[in-house]
Amino acid sequence: MTGLAVLFALLGAASNAMGTAFQRKAASRVAEGGGLRLILQLARQPPWLIGIAGVTGAALFQALALANGPLSLVQPLFILELPFALMIAIPLLHRRLPRAGWWAVAGVVAGLGLVLLSAAPSGARSDASMERWIPVLILCLGTVAVAVAVAVARPGRPPLFRAAVLGSASAISNALTAALLKSAVGTLDDDGFVAFLGVWQTYGFVVTGVVAVLLLENALQAGPLVASQPALTIGDATLSLLLGVTLFDETIRTGWWLLPELIGAGVVLWGVLRLTRVVPHLADMAH
Repeated sequence: MTGLAVLFALLGAASNAMGTAFQRKAASRVAEGGGLRLILQLARQPPWLIGIAGVTGAALFQALALANGPLSLVQPLFILELPFALMIAIPLLHRRLPRAGWWAVAGVVAGLGLVLLSAAPSGARSDASMERWIPVLILCLGTVAVAVAVAVARPGRPPLFRAAVLGSASAISNALTAALLKSAVGTLDDDGFVAFLGVWQTYGFVVTGVVAVLLLENALQAGPLVASQPALTIGDATLSLLLGVTLFDETIRTGWWLLPELIGAGVVLWGVLRLTRVVPHLADMAH
């Protein structure tokens, strides 16, 4: 089961990365604008349709991964979406990645591997009592609300600050969405489709998922990628691990294992920071 969870999580990360890359390629072919007209223009672009298929496939793979493995294992693997997106987008957009970028990709992969091998997340539950859900929902949704209020209340705040705050809010929403999705998929697996439609978690993950996407778009518009991406990447993985332990009684190694876990997390953070500095300059590296 754990092997299937890892496989589906990797396929999900790759599928979402493919979707993002093809959507960006399609967007580069149409005139700037917004609203329904932009959507209609994009819908005529085969790369955009491929991108939508990639995002849809990612959601399916994520659900399958969460049905077969612990939240604290599945969500951290989605960190690999960033290097996957680069490796797909670079040839697609006729760009090249400098040597420093490849070292950063290697750092993300190696650091994540060290974290997961050291932590060895495990757990098979997908249900949690309302006594556990209520404080989790209050803390997560309350924090998101405060973050949005802080970012919106003073538009004149530095772009780095606003992007980091909104990126953190998106990360919290992503982690909460994954937890709700895991619970809903568990109901589907155990009790069938009718029961799946009857539990509040099914509608909860739809709402929080939409919120996460909106916050992500605002974070990317608010400031540079170097501010929002680390909060998104590390925040989602860290909170997912905590939610897995809190809601579903998942376990990770502690004691001296914390040392390699922290080292691995540091390497991942270094790689993500390096990649976010490389990405904005890819446009200047065309063949």
